[in-house]
Amino acid sequence: MYRYDEFDETLVKERVAQFRGQIARRLKGELTEDEFKPLRLMNGLYLQIHAYMLRVAIPYGTFNAKQMRMLAHIGRKYDKDYGHFTTRQNIQFNWIKLEDTADILEDLAKVEMHAIQTSGNCIRNTTADPYAGAAVDEFEDPRIWAEVIRQWSSFHPEFSFLPRKFKIAVTGAPNDRAAVRVHDIGLTIKKNDAGETGFEVMIGGGQGRSPFIAKTVSDFVPRDNLLSYLEAILRVYNMLGRRDNKYKARIKILVHEVGIEEIRRLVEIEWANLKKETSVDLPAEERDRIAAYFRAPDFEVLADTDTGYEARRFEDRDFRHWVRSNVVAHRQPGYAIVNISLKPTGGIPGDISGDQMDAVADIADAYALDSEIRATLQQNLVLPHVKLSDLPAVYDKLVEAGLATGNIGLAGDIIACPGLDYCNLANARAIPIAQQISDRFADLNRQYDIGNLEIKISGCINACGHHHVGHIGILGVDRKGEEHYQLTLGGRADNAAAIGDITGPGFSADGIIDAVENVVETYLSLRQDPAERFIDTLERVGHTPFKENLYGPKAA
Repeated sequence: MYRYDEFDETLVKERVAQFRGQIARRLKGELTEDEFKPLRLMNGLYLQIHAYMLRVAIPYGTFNAKQMRMLAHIGRKYDKDYGHFTTRQNIQFNWIKLEDTADILEDLAKVEMHAIQTSGNCIRNTTADPYAGAAVDEFEDPRIWAEVIRQWSSFHPEFSFLPRKFKIAVTGAPNDRAAVRVHDIGLTIKKNDAGETGFEVMIGGGQGRSPFIAKTVSDFVPRDNLLSYLEAILRVYNMLGRRDNKYKARIKILVHEVGIEEIRRLVEIEWANLKKETSVDLPAEERDRIAAYFRAPDFEVLADTDTGYEARRFEDRDFRHWVRSNVVAHRQPGYAIVNISLKPTGGIPGDISGDQMDAVADIADAYALDSEIRATLQQNLVLPHVKLSDLPAVYDKLVEAGLATGNIGLAGDIIACPGLDYCNLANARAIPIAQQISDRFADLNRQYDIGNLEIKISGCINACGHHHVGHIGILGVDRKGEEHYQLTLGGRADNAAAIGDITGPGFSADGIIDAVENVVETYLSLRQDPAERFIDTLERVGHTPFKENLYGPKAA
């Protein structure tokens, strides 16, 4: 796991001191809100409906038990005793007082955390596969390159005031668990025909008002040239991206309007010029130094299975169900990847209390190698390296903490943005809809029968709930002062990434729950066998039978 060096420590401390002075000027009335807004956004501070919200960076979703305990402390002391994990592998606190913010940032700095570049028109937190370094199918650990990008992009003088916010994701496995195709830049580590390691580079993906799937701008960029190629992309975007219209300012609009062929030509020209001007690329020794931080933990030599674990799985149905949905195979014999669901039945997706954060920290200290924790894009947590023999104890501790819901990847594992309950950009509530759907599908046996199903809910067109890429997506809209919900089907963020299609007219807040039930029952009636997933059935039979059951034969 990456540790701060002296440059990181100095940078963060100086930023805290600087922002403390800016807050003092704002509280004295020496700065107006318009003058203060860009300053607070550079420090991850938003003004929402009820209070300020602070978004804390968790680079590529990797942190540890000590840091989790600090987050618990912040939740208790400065918030309402909880935090909210987001779809960008970060955590945010929704009830912050302005006068407390500098103290919070100072506390975060004590455990090598900050809120820099979690907001504003800059390169945001680079995300990665939450199973990095543990997944069976991994080609290379993407966190190494996410850290390289973090160091390159932090306070980059050219890219601190981009036309719009900019998001990068990296995966090192053939199975995309980082949603690289719906990012401004998506990177997939691969080898070329000569056996050299490099990246497929995709650009122009994103959701929001105009959703797009990213297009490949280069099939292969050698790893030694990654930074200069990224710099070339950002320079082209910085020069040509719209600044007169924030709705058309994202790179996805530029790619759509100019075309990927022309963008590729411009990037290649800029890349060639960059290599003449200066050496942007990372020296091999520096790359190796960073890679050393992500070396494999000290695994013990263990058998492929464990008799105690197998016996518990055979005897305890609840444990068996939890293992089935929440435990993933590890590349190291005798170990497992443990997913911790933050989606209890009827709960708020992504929320976790201070006591629960402390419990996860205790479990990580006791059972996870290097006390390591990951935050996921699905608003859950992961313990990446746990012995099979420790799984029963981990499960029992999670049960005590109310964190043992076995619903990862199922109907209850809903993604939802804060919506109109918190966000002043929202048009409709997302949290209550998620809670009602969770209650409707509360029976875990039914969820297991339904199988893999991704339900994602956004309270406005900004799509913070990633509804565009949900198997079932729900978008809250305002219609003459009333909340209505559009339903989309067929979205996905994996290797076959696609934007969901709107089924037809929207539904009321009450009607959307029945509409989701209708879609699920239609799927169950159409699938060829229990192994056929919802998304596979939908792609096989098309949308017509689903629309007919929702609206009647004429509507389809």
